[in-house]
Amino acid sequence: MEQNSLRQKIVILEDNVALAEIYKARLEIIGYTCIMASDGESGLRIIEKELPDLVLLDMMMPVIAGDEVLKQVRASSWGADIPVYVISNLNEEDAPAGLRELGIEGYSVKANLTNDQIDRIVDGILKPIPEPQPIVPRVEPVAVVDAPVEKIENTPAQMPQQTEVDLHPEA
Repeated sequence: MEQNSLRQKIVILEDNVALAEIYKARLEIIGYTCIMASDGESGLRIIEKELPDLVLLDMMMPVIAGDEVLKQVRASSWGADIPVYVISNLNEEDAPAGLRELGIEGYSVKANLTNDQIDRIVDGILKPIPEPQPIVPRVEPVAVVDAPVEKIENTPAQMPQQTEVDLHPEA
């Protein structure tokens, strides 16, 4: 099996190619395979073909807008469960209504995001922190001595007596 087939796949739908390249380069460094699309129509085709583990979706896309891409992905049998995270220049209040109801993982304004935050967002979605497991104390086996008490050596009565030592002898 090819190593890339084991890596989680992200489709980046972003019309700002320079910004998409930055996302792609950073995410590939931390272990993801990324595929870019700069318009909604080609993005839809790529999502259907690749069935990615995550889609990073801009809202203001040429040809087909991001909210329409999301609607079509959610209406399909192949895309209903693909996680989608919206990264847009629009504040969420100004974004098309109903995005949360269509099922997005979250929404961020590009201008407010650092590259490190994008890495953490993606890792948080694709590499969730496992549920804490209860700590179960490990019980060590205990050796059982099967001997009569009188045969056990070095009982306190048999141990040599210690003598006191004067640690401050007079000079």
